[in-house]
Amino acid sequence: MRPTQAEGEPRFPLKVVPPFRLDLTVWALRRWPENKMDRWDGKTFRRALMLNGKPVEIAVTQIGSMTAPRLQATVTGVPFGPEVKSGVTETLNRMLGLQVDLKGFYRYAANDRRLAILARRFRGLKPPQFPSLFEALVNGIACQQFTLASGIQMLNRLSENFGVSFNQAGIGARAFPRPEDLAALKPKLLRGLGFSRQKAGAIIELSRAIVTDNLDRDGLASLDDESAVEQLQGLHNMGRWTAEYVLLRGLDRLHIFPGDDVGARNTLQQWLGLRKPLDYNGTRRVLAKWKPYAGLTYFHMLLYRLNETGYLSCPPIKSGGTAS
Repeated sequence: MRPTQAEGEPRFPLKVVPPFRLDLTVWALRRWPENKMDRWDGKTFRRALMLNGKPVEIAVTQIGSMTAPRLQATVTGVPFGPEVKSGVTETLNRMLGLQVDLKGFYRYAANDRRLAILARRFRGLKPPQFPSLFEALVNGIACQQFTLASGIQMLNRLSENFGVSFNQAGIGARAFPRPEDLAALKPKLLRGLGFSRQKAGAIIELSRAIVTDNLDRDGLASLDDESAVEQLQGLHNMGRWTAEYVLLRGLDRLHIFPGDDVGARNTLQQWLGLRKPLDYNGTRRVLAKWKPYAGLTYFHMLLYRLNETGYLSCPPIKSGGTAS
């Protein structure tokens, strides 16, 4: 049985720039149905997070339409007040892209028949972000050169074993581990969760770098794409795919399509009806005309694949009309 809202639990509204669909955005955040960290029951998004050093459970529901969206959030685990509301709102704005205005994308898509059909099919999707640079990096390391399903399972085990536990109001969940939760670990502990020796070492080294302030989001955000990728690839076991993945999902660079993502490339090839498989350079050439929104195309490809495999129900849309 899924937990119900505790009596007296405070609700508060979240402002969102329309159009917006919580279901599509949460699926783009989750990526795979077995994701136990970002929970979705078809109506409510739930997530355990660390807020000011304490574990909390947040829940979000959409009660308005896609074009006139109204969202309600709850937070359990700490006394509710302005500081808590502000912290949760900031985190959810980031994770769910609530303040991202995609009018420019829809106008752009309206002038491209193929992109317009895709944009209309998944209209209301906002580009999700991981709540922290650390989580983006660890997700990238876990899923690099692995199937998405296997990577998500390892991340589940990482949270279950080393995330701070939240148990209150009938809710049992764990927050994603913080750098300080992992920095002192021995690699063999992560290897026991399915991580390779290289990935275990990379996660621990990354944790230590963040704990000692040798890597931070603001510093990376100040760099151009090439310099940011170069700095990230300087980290242990950090490939080009992980670096570009972090730029998109951790630094909100919506023009970045991680070109080494084989699954995304294959979906792009299928969607475009291309006979030959795409490599990194081929992917860049295909996306060149959509470059300002290549990252948004990446998220749409993810939903396209989830829809094709039956996890979503977004029927095809005939050509004609506009995306806006």
